[in-house]
Amino acid sequence: MNKKILFIQPTIYDDEGKLLKKRRLFFVGLAHPLLAALLPEGWSAQMCLDMIEDIPYDTDADVIGIGGVGHAAKRAKDIAIEFKKRGKIVFMGGPMVSLVPEMAKEYCDSVMIGDSEETIGELCRDIENGCLKPFYKKPLEKLSFPLPRYDLVVKKRIGNFLPVQAGRGCPNTCSFCTISCLFKGRYMRRDIEEVVRDIKYIKSLGFKEFLLVDDNIVSDPEYMFELCRQIKPLKMRWMSQCAVQIADNPKLLKAVAESGCYVLSFGLENINPDALKKVNKDWCDPSDYPRVLKAVNDAGIEVASEMIVGLDTDTPESLEKTAEFVEKSTIIAPKFYCLTPIPGTPLNRQMREAGRIASDDVLEYKPSQSVLNTPNMTAQQITEEYWKLYKRLYSVKNILKRTLFNKRMLKHPLRTLFFFGINLVYRSQIKRKIAPNIF
Repeated sequence: MNKKILFIQPTIYDDEGKLLKKRRLFFVGLAHPLLAALLPEGWSAQMCLDMIEDIPYDTDADVIGIGGVGHAAKRAKDIAIEFKKRGKIVFMGGPMVSLVPEMAKEYCDSVMIGDSEETIGELCRDIENGCLKPFYKKPLEKLSFPLPRYDLVVKKRIGNFLPVQAGRGCPNTCSFCTISCLFKGRYMRRDIEEVVRDIKYIKSLGFKEFLLVDDNIVSDPEYMFELCRQIKPLKMRWMSQCAVQIADNPKLLKAVAESGCYVLSFGLENINPDALKKVNKDWCDPSDYPRVLKAVNDAGIEVASEMIVGLDTDTPESLEKTAEFVEKSTIIAPKFYCLTPIPGTPLNRQMREAGRIASDDVLEYKPSQSVLNTPNMTAQQITEEYWKLYKRLYSVKNILKRTLFNKRMLKHPLRTLFFFGINLVYRSQIKRKIAPNIF
């Protein structure tokens, strides 16, 4: 029996309801190349990256697999509905779907909840036998998998790097985080040999960079030391995200930088310690952020940041101070998200009990639009402050200040020019009211 799955990575709708399309997609998801590598005998796979390609609704694939993160949920729903009309078997998965599986099931035949490595083969066999289950869920015993099917994406209009996973989950339990809700403090690591195998393969394809997918690379210093030791001889450049505690381990920070890491993204969230305490992230100390940023920069690594707008302590005045903090900092690419009560998270339960959720339309949730009323601002006011903050920090003056007219231009001219371009892309998106994001 020969069957084919078409995996689709959906794009998002902008604030005008138009599809966000780009000429090139830099952040390619790893889930679909991985699942394609785990298909049983007799199954083949194709991939569609909705942001840079048209959806092939006339495909000869027997089965459609749709994934994606939360803000692509509405687009995923629309794609699923259309393929169902055409008689295809449709299944969905991903973090958002895993938190609201019953809702997702309304639009497809089956939902994969949580990790899918252990269930993709079972789903395929059940399709063959005509006994597809409505839900599939089986936690991983060990984070180990074959070489992902990178060949499904390398000929597409993607960026100059590919993703490689080191760990999954996170030991922290922030109340707003979908990762925390799904993994509940559990963190798993792959064998270093597997990680290095994938990196070497990416290099053999002609890539000089990779994205290390891990929600907190600093959570196991000894593991990270050894991984860096094996990455260094490969002479690859890489990026990842990390907790601020890496600044407390100078030797590890040095090893990370010397292995080729040139940018780390930090979830700073807020500069008010009371705000972090309310979302169970009081293990971060905002007063220490300047030291953290300096330590990372001094090691030769650029800092990207993610911060939340719409926490209980936020006011127009506090967000003004946030803008001033970013302007004075060495952050090369600041990003912001409106606090969103994703169903299934502790935050959602808290806000629902307090009657503070302004909209229950989960499919409309997006990082650029608040749906929470806080003690100091309404959801609409938060959204207005969000865009005000972004427009200020991505003014031409501020972009030039942190890139071309910055001392980093003398130290790392090519890298700085790259981030200058990234900043201009973000500015263009902000002018169109599209939140800069993982795409």
